[in-house]
Amino acid sequence: MAVSIAVAKETADYEKRVAATPETVKKLVALGASVTVEKGAGEASSFLDKAYEAAGATLATSRGAAISNADIVLKVQAELGDLEGLKKDAVLAALYAPYQNGDLIASAANRNIIALSMELVPRITRAQAMDVLSSQSNLAGYKAVLDAAEYFNRAFPMMMTAAGTIAPAKVFVMGAGVAGLQAIATAKRLGAVVCATDVRPASKEQVESLGGTFVAVQDEEFKAAETAGGYAKEMSAEYKAKQAALIEETIAKQDIVITTALIPGRPAPRLITAKMVESMKPGSVIVDLAVESGGNCELSEPGKVVVKNAVTLIGHKNVPSRLATDASSLYAKNLLNLLGLIIDKETKSLAIDWNDEIIKGIALTKDGAIIHPNFVPKTNAAA
Repeated sequence: MAVSIAVAKETADYEKRVAATPETVKKLVALGASVTVEKGAGEASSFLDKAYEAAGATLATSRGAAISNADIVLKVQAELGDLEGLKKDAVLAALYAPYQNGDLIASAANRNIIALSMELVPRITRAQAMDVLSSQSNLAGYKAVLDAAEYFNRAFPMMMTAAGTIAPAKVFVMGAGVAGLQAIATAKRLGAVVCATDVRPASKEQVESLGGTFVAVQDEEFKAAETAGGYAKEMSAEYKAKQAALIEETIAKQDIVITTALIPGRPAPRLITAKMVESMKPGSVIVDLAVESGGNCELSEPGKVVVKNAVTLIGHKNVPSRLATDASSLYAKNLLNLLGLIIDKETKSLAIDWNDEIIKGIALTKDGAIIHPNFVPKTNAAA
């Protein structure tokens, strides 16, 4: 029997994305799946109901009608309400923010839902096409520079006119992961002078390849500061003190600072203190992409743009959603590639290989239990 897939409308605040586009629906239908889309699911990202119908989807007038018989439900952000009405052993593939949402994971287990968390896609070659964090962070880094430009009272490039020369903007990017590297590239394209910092040694070459100057205390601890998965490690207090002194000196010279540093499962590292903000020139701008995880800047506020000490601090929530059409297209393709892994091409039915490295990485729950080693309750783990 062909697998049934439902696309539910997003209900979370600041969320304009959708988990499937007409393009991916068409490909899912071609795989033999039946696809039901809740009416209006794509409107906020400029994908209209008629486009989904033309792609072969059936429209449902309500969330309940869309998901009641679905084998697989696709969402951007999973919420507790998304679990209601799902049939036993249905798959809910979405962003779970698992380190912050233990209740959601427990509820999925209690309801016998198979929860697949797209944030946890392992960083291995065969999973790159499913890597949601990379696809969405890339857009966030780009948008961060545009948001900075909106509030910056000067131009980015050097301009030479008969009335005089305008100096180029100085942009400092803190964190040279996917978002940071895109921010560097975008700021360079706009004509800024860019420098960047990161605790991972591999990032030095990446920053310099984009035309940025690398800023870091490059001691022995720095050379070992990367996990096998490519994430930054938590640094020692001694290193943090040395790096903070260098950053404090650097930041006072900048016009725009963009912070992107995140550590999975932990609050965002504090990179910019109130004192550092005070040291910046009037009219400077800080964009804190980590504001929802506690913030890299001490003074930034989630969901707000505020001015403190004549410095504008931008703390937009869900920055990828601010580019909802492209963000949805990329996220939908990430999900499409995952579904290609769990739908049998011959029988057109759901066929999850629980020994697959990718599935082991993203599966939170199965058969009424939490199975991911990072989230199994301590009492269960001890037993």
